[in-house]
Amino acid sequence: MYIPVFIMGITIGSFLNVCIYRIPRGESIVSPPSRCTRCSHSLAWYDLMPILSYIFLKGKCRYCGEGISPRYPIIEALNGVLYLFVLYYFGLSFEFYFYCFMASILIVICLIDYYERIIPDGLVLAILAATVLYKGLGNFILGTPLLFRDSIYGFLSGGLFFLFIAVVSKGAMGGGDIKLTAALGLILGFKKTVLNILLSFIIGALVSLYLLISGRKGRKDEIPFGPFINISFFITLFFGDGIIYRYLQSFTG
Repeated sequence: MYIPVFIMGITIGSFLNVCIYRIPRGESIVSPPSRCTRCSHSLAWYDLMPILSYIFLKGKCRYCGEGISPRYPIIEALNGVLYLFVLYYFGLSFEFYFYCFMASILIVICLIDYYERIIPDGLVLAILAATVLYKGLGNFILGTPLLFRDSIYGFLSGGLFFLFIAVVSKGAMGGGDIKLTAALGLILGFKKTVLNILLSFIIGALVSLYLLISGRKGRKDEIPFGPFINISFFITLFFGDGIIYRYLQSFTG
């Protein structure tokens, strides 16, 4: 089952590359067909095979010879690997499809924020709509309530905390980060939202420190926070229960 899921993941990952490029530019993600961003030549199906096309073409456009960014196969592979993690953790279940969708949409958000410094509202609304649908249908498909109250606490705690930081820091925290954290809080619930926020600041601090020491960023350079929120979300999703348990156990013995 893992091989078909990985193939599905990298295939969808190829479409994510289209979304990452076109959404910030206000272009349709379905039309026109994929084309080279350098020479604008339409790409044939054999130019669009996930990962394989990049290898066969040796990282260059078949038509103009310009280099293709390694970002494309990396994103395809990343989406496939995340799908495998979701399959391992949840099995082929109702949750599997929901969290695969979340994995893909968060990759798109992460890369758009990294390159364009924006988090499109439409993508955050897609997370909210999918989460409400998931938790609502879960009551029927799984036969157990998926704790809407805890989800609301997560939504409010994440959004209000980042809003507080934005006000105190006079805009250092962007509105997209506020909305994204609130939306993910609806998925995680209160305890895991607190963990998600804590991890995002720890990872953000470590990465920022590395960039400053290495000279890749200056003290006044803007570093997007969305990627740190998304990375922390996946850590919290897959390992959050264990982290919280060990943390509480350190107090109770």
